[in-house]
Amino acid sequence: MVSSPFAVDFGDLPSQLPIFPLANAVLLPGGQLPLNIFEPRYLEMCQFALTTPTRMIGMIQPSMQGDKDDLFTIGCAGRISYFQETDDNRLMISLDGICRFRLDDDVVQDGGFRLANVRWDGFAADMIADDMALEKEPLLAIMRRYFEIKGFDADWDNIERAENVQLLTTLAMVCPFDVSEKQALLEAETLKARADLLMAMMEMAIHGDESPHESRH
Repeated sequence: MVSSPFAVDFGDLPSQLPIFPLANAVLLPGGQLPLNIFEPRYLEMCQFALTTPTRMIGMIQPSMQGDKDDLFTIGCAGRISYFQETDDNRLMISLDGICRFRLDDDVVQDGGFRLANVRWDGFAADMIADDMALEKEPLLAIMRRYFEIKGFDADWDNIERAENVQLLTTLAMVCPFDVSEKQALLEAETLKARADLLMAMMEMAIHGDESPHESRH
């Protein structure tokens, strides 16, 4: 088991990242994403990332349009803050969300993973602490209805004590939205825009599940 603190300036973010294309697994700045790595190419990806100064991996979703290798152009870089090797040659890792990036292009490496050229322009605010002035009660009210309809359990005491940004980030990452919805949450320009979009998505899901004549795909 390995973990360590991390700090990097926006101007020192790398121009290349190994990327992990994974649908429905969106990482947001300030969020934490646990991953179970077992495919040989992604084990190679992790080993490569661990040799770099920032230990970063770029999480990005396949676009699900056209060629199977097509990716969305915006993802989020996370640093490997924890990893543990298992007896059956898997890696259990945790990524701490650092900053979103724009994908320029990528090249498949000898190990089978993809190394991308990336840009960070437009996302400097991702690395600035922001105690967002979110009206928590409306979000919690929608969240309670959404969780009840979906049959999700929750520790409401801890949820109510969570900081605004932490609550928004965690909820946006864990809710089972589809690929395009997850991408829209990732690409939201501001935290307020992300909060508004998240509440709208939960409302739509609530009304869809409540109606006997509608199904959600």
